[in-house]
Amino acid sequence: MGKTAFVFPGQGAQAVGMGKDVYETVQSAKAVFDQADAALGFKLSDLIFEGPDDALKQTANTQPALLTVSAALLEALKESGLTADYAAGHSLGEYSALVAAGALSFTDAVRIVRARGEFMEQAVPGGQGAMAAVLGAERDALSALCASVSAETGAVELANVNCPGQIVVSGTAAGVAAVVERGKEAGAKRVIPLEVSGPFHSSLMKPAAEKLAAVLENVTFSDAAVPVVANVTAQPVTAKDEIRRLLVEQVYSPVQWEDTVRWLIAQGVDTFVEIGSGTVLAGLIKKTDKSVRVISVNSAAALAALTE
Repeated sequence: MGKTAFVFPGQGAQAVGMGKDVYETVQSAKAVFDQADAALGFKLSDLIFEGPDDALKQTANTQPALLTVSAALLEALKESGLTADYAAGHSLGEYSALVAAGALSFTDAVRIVRARGEFMEQAVPGGQGAMAAVLGAERDALSALCASVSAETGAVELANVNCPGQIVVSGTAAGVAAVVERGKEAGAKRVIPLEVSGPFHSSLMKPAAEKLAAVLENVTFSDAAVPVVANVTAQPVTAKDEIRRLLVEQVYSPVQWEDTVRWLIAQGVDTFVEIGSGTVLAGLIKKTDKSVRVISVNSAAALAALTE
């Protein structure tokens, strides 16, 4: 018998209306949306179900919204009896993974990621930071290009190593613009600037990490019941103090997603269950290894198909 990993999406997977069908049909899922509204003191659920889109796209809203939808789908999924040997999440999704592993309560998590989103938005003034997706470049070659641009033009670093041939860079607007221009030097086929409100997962996010550390100090963590593969290290973590430390580092460190997927496969994981909005992770996992099974649980219909 192969092993199963529950994986959770991060920013970019959001869509107005996500999770509404499960809110309307599964009592335990509805309870999660209600908990989020109560914990945050405003109707996050209305924003998720009705938009407007530009408000949902604001980082401080996107983060709690995606976490809530993942947690609601997870509650609904529990009724199917499916369990995981490991959990992991992409950036923000790591918080969903920690909720799934019992390391963090949902209400604490939703408050934390609301604050995390605000800190990330505040860390760098608008227009001074940027991100871009680099397609077709090798990791080492792109790393070398970033080092050269950082020395000459402005800081730019690897931010998300998503799958073979897809890496996101992050940093100063000038640094990212130079990578867009010089991407071919690293073997890139295309470099696409991303619509984001800041240079996430770069060293420019250290001010946000410091503020987040202060918030996390006052939160009760538990040891994880199943290993959570951390973004920062692509290695399993279960100890609560290490979980807390890695969440602070995660804000300014690259998301090692490709290495996370490869580590899980090396442990015998042959089924990945993506829990939350969209199918972003399914695409990345399949590009890393076509032979594994990926199930995206992103709607009431997907849940029904799974329980059958």
